[in-house]
Amino acid sequence: METLFIADDEASIREGLKYIIDWEELGFSLCGEASNGKDALSRILALHPDLVLLDVKMPGMHGTEVIRQAREKGFQGKCIILSGYSDFKYAQEAIKSGVRFYLTKPIDEDELVQTVTQIREELSEERQRSSHFVQYKNRAKNVVLQELLHNAPEQPLSEEDREIFRLTAEVYQVVVCEDFRSPSSAAPYTFAEMLKVTNRDNLIFDHLNTDGRDVVLLKGIHGLNKLGEFLERLEQGEAQEGSPMDSMFLAYGRPVRAVEDIHLSYEDASALLGRRFFCLPGQHTAGYDTLPHAVGHPAKESGAHTPFIWDSDAVAAYAGRLADYIGAYNRRMTVDTLQEIELGLMSVSNDISEIRLLLIDLYLQIKEKMTRNYPSAGLSFWNNSEAIELIHSRSYLYEIVRFLSEQFEVVMDSLGSTSKDTVLADVLFYIDHNFHRNIKLEAIAPLFGYNSAYLGKIFTKSVGESFNSYVDHKRIEHSKKLLLENRLKVYEIAEQTGYKNVDYFHKKFKKYVGMSPAEFRKGQGLDTEPGIYPPP
Repeated sequence: METLFIADDEASIREGLKYIIDWEELGFSLCGEASNGKDALSRILALHPDLVLLDVKMPGMHGTEVIRQAREKGFQGKCIILSGYSDFKYAQEAIKSGVRFYLTKPIDEDELVQTVTQIREELSEERQRSSHFVQYKNRAKNVVLQELLHNAPEQPLSEEDREIFRLTAEVYQVVVCEDFRSPSSAAPYTFAEMLKVTNRDNLIFDHLNTDGRDVVLLKGIHGLNKLGEFLERLEQGEAQEGSPMDSMFLAYGRPVRAVEDIHLSYEDASALLGRRFFCLPGQHTAGYDTLPHAVGHPAKESGAHTPFIWDSDAVAAYAGRLADYIGAYNRRMTVDTLQEIELGLMSVSNDISEIRLLLIDLYLQIKEKMTRNYPSAGLSFWNNSEAIELIHSRSYLYEIVRFLSEQFEVVMDSLGSTSKDTVLADVLFYIDHNFHRNIKLEAIAPLFGYNSAYLGKIFTKSVGESFNSYVDHKRIEHSKKLLLENRLKVYEIAEQTGYKNVDYFHKKFKKYVGMSPAEFRKGQGLDTEPGIYPPP
């Protein structure tokens, strides 16, 4: 149903126009009316009716001026000018403003029906053309976006195409969303739904499906900042069990400045989905900086200058070391060596299936060495088929490392004894050397043979503060040392001390130190840095 607006200073004429013909049968419904020019202009601009019946001579503002100003302010509806025979000069002015329909008073019913019918047909044709154009543009845009995600275009997009497809942003970033518990499956909630931003004309992001994946292309600083806010909410624990955030896993590629480089960001995100095997417990996101070739990759940050190699020779060497540590009941070095393997594997390009096979080989070699060296100890290793099946069935590397750690703990228990004090010493040693990573109590507790709740109680009682508080203190103390060196920017220090979000680092630093990082530097007589932070 099209909308109709009537403007005439005489109430009787307005009433007559409402009933002179059957408007509903002709496809129109009345949306408003006015008795003077100023009121007519304001209401036309507010209601945007499809058809206006407009009297030429009205108080406040002539109808010619009403239609002229309405056109200047974007009104695109149809208009029928109504006037007496003596007012034709005013009608001519209106016609100059693009008005094509002019009727004289008194209104002839048949002429009005004929005019309104013609207008309705024109409106219908225009809507059909507009609908076809929108559908065509959307189809064309989808094709363009699909191509940009997969390849660099052979020819740069023209400025006109960039405008049409809303690809004029200064920066882009690709985010892929899938189900947290079922990799390669669509999440029940999409990242696009969780952004909660007004995305008029797709200026902030485009949402599409490619390769069976739910993909969001963020556009502009505002879009990238929304991703940063979302990641901070996850880091602060908003992914509670059963919440929408808890149901999704996000992989986000590098930010790129050029439309032609969007495919690089998508390649990062795709590679990250293929490497979910390396995610930590409860990890709902994976960023481009965790890829083996990335500058900020954990293996590189740890100071590993030589590449980690994972082949049969490396497995044999690690099996010998671990068997010696277990036999000597050296929990610290056993845990450190498993951590070294886990961290190193994150940097290799081996196929995941090959990594699994070599981990199986590692377990079997250690079992063979231990049972040979301690034949009478009654060591409680799993049988080979059960161990092989478990390692093949686990989705994540940390689950396999946890299994190995638990097995070695059981073997050490068979060989000696332990105490709460030695466990805590080992835990503190581990924290002191790994606080720059995303360490959590529930992830490291199994490495020491305890569940997280029990170890947390022992830790708080013995150390005098909670696990998380101790980790924060270690991170902040190390960040103070880096600040005093005065060679790194604040956001770089945040990353090196385990805080992925620089704003979160600011909050933690101020909580424990009582001032911002910049104020701390200034208080030591050092130059403060400009507050320039990179995209998330």
